[in-house]
Amino acid sequence: MTLTSPLPAPSAAAVEPLLLDVDGMKCGGCVRAVERRLLEQPGVSQASVNLVTRTAWIGLDPLQDTPAEDPATALIASLRSLGFEAHRRDQSGLDPSRGEREQQRRWRQEWRQLIVALSLMLVSVLGHLAQGGHLPPALMALPGVPRLGALGFHALVASVALLGPGRGILVRGARDAWQRTPSMDTLVGLGMGSAYLASLVAYLRPASGWPCFFNEPVMLLGFVLLGRFLEERARNRTGQALEQLVRLQPDSALLLLGDGPPREVRVGGLRPGDRVRLLPGDRVPVDGEVVEGHSAVDVSSLTGEPLPLEAGPGSELMAGMLNLQAPLELEVRRTGPESTLARIIALVEQAQARKAPIQSLADRVAGRFSVAVLLLALATFVFWWQWGTRLWPQVLMGAGHGAHGLLGAAATTPFSLALQLAIAVLVVACPCALGLATPTAITVGSGLAARSGLLFRGGDAIEMAARLESVLFDKTGTLTLGRPLVTAVLPAGGGDPAGAAGDALIQLAASLEQHTRHPLAHALLQEAQCRGLALAEVTDSRTQVGSGVEGRLPGQEGLSRVGRPGWLQQQGLPLPAELEPLLAQLESEGATVLLVASQAAVLGLVAVQDQPRADAAQALTDLGGMGLRLGVLSGDRREPVLQLGDRLGLPSSGLAWELDPQQKLEHILRWRQQGAVAMVGDGINDAPALAAADLGIAVGTGTQIAQDTADLVILGDRLESLVEALRLARRTLAKVKQNLLWAFGYNLIVLPIAAGALLPGFGLLLSPPLAALLMAVSSITVVVNALLLHGRP
Repeated sequence: MTLTSPLPAPSAAAVEPLLLDVDGMKCGGCVRAVERRLLEQPGVSQASVNLVTRTAWIGLDPLQDTPAEDPATALIASLRSLGFEAHRRDQSGLDPSRGEREQQRRWRQEWRQLIVALSLMLVSVLGHLAQGGHLPPALMALPGVPRLGALGFHALVASVALLGPGRGILVRGARDAWQRTPSMDTLVGLGMGSAYLASLVAYLRPASGWPCFFNEPVMLLGFVLLGRFLEERARNRTGQALEQLVRLQPDSALLLLGDGPPREVRVGGLRPGDRVRLLPGDRVPVDGEVVEGHSAVDVSSLTGEPLPLEAGPGSELMAGMLNLQAPLELEVRRTGPESTLARIIALVEQAQARKAPIQSLADRVAGRFSVAVLLLALATFVFWWQWGTRLWPQVLMGAGHGAHGLLGAAATTPFSLALQLAIAVLVVACPCALGLATPTAITVGSGLAARSGLLFRGGDAIEMAARLESVLFDKTGTLTLGRPLVTAVLPAGGGDPAGAAGDALIQLAASLEQHTRHPLAHALLQEAQCRGLALAEVTDSRTQVGSGVEGRLPGQEGLSRVGRPGWLQQQGLPLPAELEPLLAQLESEGATVLLVASQAAVLGLVAVQDQPRADAAQALTDLGGMGLRLGVLSGDRREPVLQLGDRLGLPSSGLAWELDPQQKLEHILRWRQQGAVAMVGDGINDAPALAAADLGIAVGTGTQIAQDTADLVILGDRLESLVEALRLARRTLAKVKQNLLWAFGYNLIVLPIAAGALLPGFGLLLSPPLAALLMAVSSITVVVNALLLHGRP
């Protein structure tokens, strides 16, 4: 088997979408703000932002003029004015080490902030655990602490916490509020800031009667940073599949220079035409053609094929494949962004950036969520300050007991209770969970699919694959191998098909067909090769289009012929009586029958038939078990289509034959009236049908135009991969729905509790630190739930 590039190179005339890395996004509100700003820019027709991978996919309108030669420059400047740093994704080469360095730098920064915040929180808690508000002896021994006193010490700790690890949250929150796009940082920053300012007023002016709880902003900050750190660690795992694809390309290769020894060079320095040596155990560094050597090559990392490829001179290998047995010499064909591996990675990145339609509801809610929470917090504060404690005076009598006294200051006045509840509302709300619900599952699902050789074009394609109700197939090259094989050899007069008579028949037919390119000729030549037959020289060869081939062979008088029965009968060569029932039987079974004749008589017949894929029957059975309606749209004759349908167990009502591309479109439109439909094909004539279907699916061995119009590309030859793709899409969409249900349900339940709904009847309230902890757990939950896709079969 020879593998070619499974993805088409992008056209130079086409307007390629942009992919930007965007820093500073924390929640769904940020995503909504970035998308809205991008869509406002001239020349931008589409924008899709992924909170998990922090990328923005931007579709450009070729009919509009952009204000700059490089549209990315204007878009980056626009996002920077909004407070988000962005830069264009570098697709000129694969450099996993740079990404790792950036990730490590981010980890170190977040780790330092977390350690400082948790240390300050521990100091604050130890101080409040001391009896009577006095500091423990260890803290009183510190220089300057006795002069400050316990309250002054807590004020100092809170000031250090907010100006240190909390400074970024406060700055970003204020900036987002100023831009009229309040975010998670706005809510948390307002909660911490209001608690700190109220405590500071109480500390500086004791006569004001305001509550003093410096420990709450410190503990709130600690829990928020802890949650974000754990969330970031979990989110990083969602992109591991893409990182593993990047690691498939080695950093260096052995370049051959004349007769000298091979020299190790960077892969980025290779150019088409160079020759490299591939040792056993090496990854293929570039797309290339084998010019010397024979070896087994593991292709499973790219196509999901379990069996290795037997590679020899003329075999095309893709970057990322693994050489298993012997040294190979390759001539470089494609490098850098032109290589198949680079285009697969670019496609996966775009797929993870393009969101699923189901995310639209969450985005609309997330864009207004922070404003709604601010209004709810204000209403909570006013209600409990002015009316709540008058209606239920007992809420102040028990406020100093239980966990609240440990996790937050005791509320002894209406103002202090109202302030704490308002802060809890600000902090417990979780727009992060809404923003993460869909992209986490889509990122994990598309990454898992890519590792199995299944390339979805985006989250919209994954969602459509999960909602399919019908799957239609092209016949040749999709359900069948696309390579006709000789299935019967019947010499006239009852000769042995496997003996000399059969060999003579195949030798004559293959010799006549050796200079043609018809698929049937390939079948005859392959059969001659399997039998070890030498081909004879042909003179005066003529091809009769649609009928057959004739020519003169050594040892044969006059013209010899091979072709369709009707053509030979027109030449005055009737079919022997004993072959007539056999011809009718073979044609009824869907075979194409060729007659082989000398100048004087028909010598026998050869049946050629395209065989079903070995896994076609099982794949169709599995698809039917998933509740999908199945059908075949083929341009082939009626008999082969009916025969194939019978062999694969397909209902005759779902079969259609002798269709041109326009007729295939008409059939698809009729099927779409019963629900979402997918079309599976691999040929040029399938491209319109793939584009017209709700989900176009191209097999990896098909033509580039078919793959370019498909929403799902299946690399390799396994039809069972289609079953895997649809099952993975259904599991991914199920995770999306679970995450959205959790995100909406969590906020609907905890916001009323944080606002004090259970305080009068049950004495239950959420302190701000506990609210921060719940908010962090909510975000982590949706990420972990998406990661469970890794553990599903």
